[in-house]
Amino acid sequence: MTPFGAIMKKCVQAAPNAIGGAFAASDGEMVDSFATIDAHEWAVLTAHYGVILSLLKSVFGVWHYGSVEMFIAQHKKLEIFVRAVDAGYYAIVAARTPADLDTTLPVLRVATAALRREMM
Repeated sequence: MTPFGAIMKKCVQAAPNAIGGAFAASDGEMVDSFATIDAHEWAVLTAHYGVILSLLKSVFGVWHYGSVEMFIAQHKKLEIFVRAVDAGYYAIVAARTPADLDTTLPVLRVATAALRREMM
């Protein structure tokens, strides 16, 4: 496991009901991850939400408020947290519903900062 994977493992273990966390490039290619579900399923989910982040950046990039930094997708059985890291990379955490926003959001923020430092 790379340092990036270790950061995501710590994030997943600290977030209630989390099933996976990943650090990925803007094209959806996973750098490293930690997940308790099937590795292929996790890689596909990570890539799909990377595409969604790119689309949101394109759509909202026309505004003058800056780029999209984070979004949450709440599904019936899963909640997805996606946060931009730097240089087109992003972090994603998925948690079974109900996710604990008060815990997961700060944990993801800390993980994002750690990933940013590790990139340097």
